[in-house]
Amino acid sequence: MPNVGSFDVSLKRSNDIRADIAVNPGNYRMLTGDRPTGRLHLGHYFGSIMNRVAMQNAGVPTMILIADYQVITDRDTTANIQDNVYNMVMDYIAAGIDPDKTPIYIHSAVPACNQLMLPFLSLVSEAELQRNPTVKAEMEASGHELTGLLLTYPVHQACDILFCKANIVPVGKDQLPHIELTRQIARRFNKRYAKVFPEPDGILSDAIEIPGLDGRKMSKSYGNSIMLSATAEETAKLIKKSQTDSDRNITFDPENRPGVSALLTTAALCTGRKEVEIAEEIGMGGGGALKKYVTESVNEFLAPHRERRAELAKDMDYIKDVLHEGNKKANEIAEATLNEVREAMGMVY
Repeated sequence: MPNVGSFDVSLKRSNDIRADIAVNPGNYRMLTGDRPTGRLHLGHYFGSIMNRVAMQNAGVPTMILIADYQVITDRDTTANIQDNVYNMVMDYIAAGIDPDKTPIYIHSAVPACNQLMLPFLSLVSEAELQRNPTVKAEMEASGHELTGLLLTYPVHQACDILFCKANIVPVGKDQLPHIELTRQIARRFNKRYAKVFPEPDGILSDAIEIPGLDGRKMSKSYGNSIMLSATAEETAKLIKKSQTDSDRNITFDPENRPGVSALLTTAALCTGRKEVEIAEEIGMGGGGALKKYVTESVNEFLAPHRERRAELAKDMDYIKDVLHEGNKKANEIAEATLNEVREAMGMVY
């Protein structure tokens, strides 16, 4: 983790950029994305997608990466990956991403971006890669040995960011080391060869950590997520099965009542109300009344998304066209950047 001093510097820089974006959105290019390891859920929406839509609508040029190659950094299979990708695109568009403004593209479809790995790997040491806390955390979480792909994961991310010369990347605090390594790679390349790349900044997310239905972080692997693609009936069943406790008086107490508090936070996010206010309203109604309120809140919030998504699902040719156009745009950018890199390195023959 970054030390407190460096975090404070990063936070101040992030806040300054946010303020400037409101005035000069065209001065920035944002790269963001997800790994297609499953369906997107409410945690993704409130944690990142909502902010992407806001940035797009503010006029910030944005590119969204679906990082299919990165699925195999910590998994032995690519089962269901195509289905996951198509569903991801539907959720992005249903949530407000406009593919005419914001290209959505696939990692494996942009070879020139991945080719940047070779010169970039020459700019980092093994010790720097070994120190990266995210690599260690991913390895421990997956239970896998440290593969070459996982070890070089931060360099892949540098390629993803720098190929399109993105200068801002939305991140959580734990991802700041990735941004710092990307900045170092850009700086070292520019110094060794020629100035080609910007040094990007992390835009720190101001979203709270979205709890799952069991009080832990919302995660596909925990099975505690409300998927954006779930039906109203599926959502109701999932909420009904969630853990509460025997105290009928509903209170917001994340430490001592994680299940009850997670449900209150879910309802608060979907209604724009405060958890304490909702808890006081339900009072002695108990877990049943709480779950009923949460179910209604979530289903009402997701109804427009589900309606748009259902329409998109009827036209898979359009979804594939969105990806083809996004891939085409990303390839044009990547080829231009790779040509600059070759020229800077004297590798034009």
